[in-house]
Amino acid sequence: MRQIVLNILIAFLWVLFQDEDSFQFSTFVSGFIIGLIVIYILHRFFGQAFYPKKIWVAIKFLGVYLYQLITSSISIIKYILFKTNHMNPGLLTYETKLKNDWAITFLTILIIITPGSTVIRISKTTNKFFIHSIDVSEKEKESLLKSIKQYENLITEVTQ
Repeated sequence: MRQIVLNILIAFLWVLFQDEDSFQFSTFVSGFIIGLIVIYILHRFFGQAFYPKKIWVAIKFLGVYLYQLITSSISIIKYILFKTNHMNPGLLTYETKLKNDWAITFLTILIIITPGSTVIRISKTTNKFFIHSIDVSEKEKESLLKSIKQYENLITEVTQ
């Protein structure tokens, strides 16, 4: 957070030092780029990772989530329209490596928002999720566990 505030401050100072009659967005952008360079050179003194990396991870996370949401929604629509007699609902478990309460809560929310699955219970001692799924056939089970693992990896990447 400190890095982005400092970067914006450098960009505004760059605009002020250019001595232009009015605010020019192009000058602000060039100041922002200069600020990025300065912060990249000095980022190890902040004790944090270079902040554009976090922005890239957040964009990647959003892309993965939207992809998973669209594909799972399409599969739920296919089940409703064509395979209502072939559904195999059931429970499955997933043990997470996440330790923070907010990260576990965030993973729970992502599982619940994804159509076709919901978290019934979370074991506090082992961080094991008990998940109800609309289809627990081997193919669908592997797909759901793979997407949960992908969410978990992205949450871990964001929190580092």
